Amino acid sequence: MTTTRELDRKHVFHSWSAQAEISPMVITAARGSYVWDDEDRRYLDFSSQLVFTNIGHQHPRVVAAIKEQADRLCTIAPAMANEQRAQAAELISEIAPDGFTKVFFTNGGADANEHAVRMARLQTGRFKVLTAYRSYHGGTQTAINLTGDPRRFANDTATAGAVHFFGPFLYRSEFHATTEAEECERALAHLRRTIEAEGPQTIAAILLETIPGTAGIFAPPPGYLPGVRALCDEHGIQLILDEVMAGFGRAGSWLALDRYDVRPDLITFAKGVNSGYVPLGGVIISDDIAATFDHTPYPGGLTYSGHPLACAAAVATIHTMRDEGIVENADRLGREIFAPGLAEIAERHACVGEVRGVGAFWALDLVSDPDSRAMLSPGGLNDVVNACKSAGLLPFANTNRIHVVPPCTMSDDEAREGLAILDEALKAGDVHVG
Repeated sequence: MTTTRELDRKHVFHSWSAQAEISPMVITAARGSYVWDDEDRRYLDFSSQLVFTNIGHQHPRVVAAIKEQADRLCTIAPAMANEQRAQAAELISEIAPDGFTKVFFTNGGADANEHAVRMARLQTGRFKVLTAYRSYHGGTQTAINLTGDPRRFANDTATAGAVHFFGPFLYRSEFHATTEAEECERALAHLRRTIEAEGPQTIAAILLETIPGTAGIFAPPPGYLPGVRALCDEHGIQLILDEVMAGFGRAGSWLALDRYDVRPDLITFAKGVNSGYVPLGGVIISDDIAATFDHTPYPGGLTYSGHPLACAAAVATIHTMRDEGIVENADRLGREIFAPGLAEIAERHACVGEVRGVGAFWALDLVSDPDSRAMLSPGGLNDVVNACKSAGLLPFANTNRIHVVPPCTMSDDEAREGLAILDEALKAGDVHVG
């Protein structure tokens, strides 16, 4: 009998991979904070897969909602009205700041960013969009060009209107800053000069992850996002905040922007809105921009926009998060378990250059030289990842970092179990410190 692994290797083309050089883990079951492989080995999921299972795996309330909706109405065209779609839009708009009452649904985060950019361009009549170098906004054509990290290189046409700039990141400052205040001031001055050099009259939007996720989980310093808002207001530029990864409890708040004194023009979301149980994303639209299309058709749409199964999952997810205090649990985990626990781990390991994060959203910046902050080699990172997996922990790794991004439903005991495994695994990174 052909195994799942054999079928996968013969027929499945995996993203971001050299196909002949990978051997994907086969997952056969998942529940809560754990997944099981095809050898019935259990792993504590410190990755939330791709940082989306915010309510954990197989939450019975959400699974039941999907089943109930499937029995009632599996699918309907986006031009129709549907109960679950309408309820999901209402609940999502309630989470947003005042003055955001409309939601445009997409299939995920990349197309959410694509459509937010399209709305900003139509609103302003301009084309350029400014984004940070340390960012990830999706894999579709405009989104990958707007992405700052090196994954864009092979697909970067330099014709999508994307202009990149350096955002604030004190640990690896581009501005020779020594304090958060200096980093904020200099990053804003750099952004102002970028706007001036590009021509503010040509810029439709600035697109930022409220807290950059895949790029390294570094929260903006106090005053930065309000400073960006002020620059946008000065030049008639729309501010788009990408909450695809940081939203829906991940940062210990409903939206990461709740932690900052800032009101964007457009908000994008996906992932945690229904923990990825059925693909869903979208744009939360400010009333000013929504009014632009009151009597002018919006030139865009998707076949599965607001899919009933996905929206039923979102409705159940949001109600469950409220009823079970899941956002509050993520915030408490961050303050009481991860912040002190990871700080202690950093003290014990030479390879940990910095620990940073909030809620259930943390990163360990691994180094081969603590003084120069030289990044840990790929081989060193692989050794840490393999040590984690051997001990039953499924980590999220990128570049030189281990991200601690478990389900927001994780218990204190599970979190401590994962930190203990990670603590031991980091010894494999210490041997690479010279």
